[in-house]
Amino acid sequence: MSNQANSKPNIVLILADDLGYRDLGCYGSAAIQTPNLDQLASEGIRFTQSYSGCPVCAPSRSVLMTGNHAGHTSVRGNSGGIPLQSSDVTLATLLNSAGYTCGGFGKWGLGDVDTPGTPERHGFDTFFGYYHQVHAHTYYPSYLWRNSEKVELPGNNDGDEGKTYSHYRIFEETCNFIRKNSNRPFFCYAPWTLPHGRYVIPQDDPVWQIYQDKPWSSSAKVAAAMISLFDRHVGQLLQLLQSLDLDDNTVIMVSSDHGAGFRFEGELDSCQPLRGHKRTMYEGGIRVPTIVRWNSQIPKEQVSNHPWYFPDIMPTLLDLADLPVPKDIDGVSIAPTLKNRGEQKQHHHLYWALPLYDFGKRQFRPDGLMEAVRKDNWKAVRPLTDAPIELYDLSNDISEENNLADQRPNIVEQMMSLLRQARTAGHPQIEPEMPEGKRYR
Repeated sequence: MSNQANSKPNIVLILADDLGYRDLGCYGSAAIQTPNLDQLASEGIRFTQSYSGCPVCAPSRSVLMTGNHAGHTSVRGNSGGIPLQSSDVTLATLLNSAGYTCGGFGKWGLGDVDTPGTPERHGFDTFFGYYHQVHAHTYYPSYLWRNSEKVELPGNNDGDEGKTYSHYRIFEETCNFIRKNSNRPFFCYAPWTLPHGRYVIPQDDPVWQIYQDKPWSSSAKVAAAMISLFDRHVGQLLQLLQSLDLDDNTVIMVSSDHGAGFRFEGELDSCQPLRGHKRTMYEGGIRVPTIVRWNSQIPKEQVSNHPWYFPDIMPTLLDLADLPVPKDIDGVSIAPTLKNRGEQKQHHHLYWALPLYDFGKRQFRPDGLMEAVRKDNWKAVRPLTDAPIELYDLSNDISEENNLADQRPNIVEQMMSLLRQARTAGHPQIEPEMPEGKRYR
C-alpha cells in the first residue's frame, strides 16, 4: 500500500556534486545527454537564477541543512570534516520530528564518525555513504559508512579501480529506502557524488560508450559520462516512484552543491555564459541548475527567473509539507513561486562567504575570506579579505565582465555596508583528530 493519499508529501532532494550551470540539455548543453532531467524540467519548474550556499561543498551543504547563509551557518570552512554543532537544527531534524522517516545517501560532509555532526545525530534515521568529504574523493573506497558503522567493500583499494563503484551502491541504497518506506511519509536526501572528481567511470557502463570517442580531453569525456549516469539514475528513481504509485504525492528537487569544478571550455562549456567556476564567487561558482516537480501541485513547463538560494530550501520544503517554518533562519520559502500562487516574499539581499583553507599547512589563510552579496540586480564580489570590491550589474552583464565599482561608488558603499553586517564570528572551524596517516576516519 502506498502513501499516495497521505496528506504529507514525500520529499526527494537530489544534489549533484560539481554540476555546472550549463551541464544539462534543458540549460543549454549541446555536449551532454540528459533526457531524464530535461523531461523532469518540462513536468515542473526550472530556475535560471537559483544559487547554491557557497562555491564549495561543505559550507554549501551546511547552508542547505540549517537554512542559514554562509555568514551564519555552523560549517563555513571546506577542509572536509568540520562538524555541525550538537545544537544545530537541520531540515531532517524538523521533518523527522513531524513524522517523516529520513534517509540520506551519498556524501554528507558535515561531520565525520564520532563527532557531533554525524547525520544520525541530526534527524536521519539512516545515512549510507561518505561522512568526511575527502573520503568521497575516491569512487572505489575500501569501505563506506551506514549510521557510523563501517560497511566493507571487498575488492576496492581507495583508488580509481576496483570491484564496487561506490555510486552504484549508493543508488541501490537510495532505491531500497524508498521501497521500504513507501507506505509512510519519507524524506530522501540524495547528495550523490557525481560528477565530482576524481573523474572515474566504469568502462563497461553504457554511458561511457556515448563519449569515449569524442575529441575531448579524458577528464571532459569522463565528466560527461558521469553526468549522463546521474541523469539515468534520476530517471530510474522517477520510474520507481511511479511504479510504487508515489509520483503524484512526491516533491522532487534536483540541484547542485555549487558550480562545475572545471569549465571544460570548447568541450562541455559547463559554466557558459557565466564567469568563474567552483571555488570562485562569480556566477559560475554559485549559480546552479535547479528543477522542482510535484505533479499534483506545481504547474508544468514553468521557467522562473526568481533569484533564490540554498537557505530557502529548508523553509520551502517545510512550507510544502504544511509544517511550521523556524523564525530565526535566513531562508525564505519559495512555495508561492513553485505553485504560481500567492505573493512571493523577496530577499533584501543574498550573501555568500568562504574562508580559504591552506591544505598544505592545514590552516585557514589569514587573508583568505572571499565574499559576495547580491541586492536586486547588483552583485558585489570581494575575492580576498582586503581586496577591492568588484561591482557588476547582472541585469545586462551576466558574465560579470564590466566592473562598475569606480563608476558607482554609492552602490559600492551600500554593498560594503551589507558585507560588514552579514557575517557573525561563528564557531571555531576545527578538523577533528584523525587516525595516523589519514585525513578521514
